[in-house]
Amino acid sequence: MKTKIKILVMSVALTLCMSGNATAQGMPTYDNTNFISLVKQLIESGKQTAQMIKSVKFLKDAKEAIEKVSSVVQQLRAVEEIGQNNQRLINVMQNDVQDILNSPYIKPDEVSKVVESFDAIVQNSLDTVDFIDEVLSNDYLKMSDAERAEILKTKELESKQMVSTITTKTKRYRDIISFRKMQDKVNNRETEY
Repeated sequence: MKTKIKILVMSVALTLCMSGNATAQGMPTYDNTNFISLVKQLIESGKQTAQMIKSVKFLKDAKEAIEKVSSVVQQLRAVEEIGQNNQRLINVMQNDVQDILNSPYIKPDEVSKVVESFDAIVQNSLDTVDFIDEVLSNDYLKMSDAERAEILKTKELESKQMVSTITTKTKRYRDIISFRKMQDKVNNRETEY
């Protein structure tokens, strides 16, 4: 860009120098003040263009930095959501499942089935946490931030499905307990009228 401006200035100066020796009648004359003003404008325009190029490069770098931060924020949100879902699973296991297992309306042979069904969900949850730790800490085969965010989003959806599944199972076992409790009341009611 600067070389183009220098070439333009040199060609205009050369033209002026050559026209200074010509003295033929009818030869057009040039106003040097307009020419100097034009050269100053061209130089100023070159400076502004160079500044605009620097600004564009700065904005491009800023955009890349914002995209990286955005990707990291998405990853953190996904990990936070997975953590919250795992906390919900732990709460259900500590409270609801314990209540179900302690219920007199759950038969002894059913306890192992209940434990197995919830244990599979908890084990899947623990595997997800281990996998996420591996993805975040070891650059998981040098993947890009976008690929990492996609994997975390997938794991977040799986985590939500686990919460939904455990909620459904808990509700189903509570309904069974409620039905058996009602059935027990009906079967053991007093028949004196």
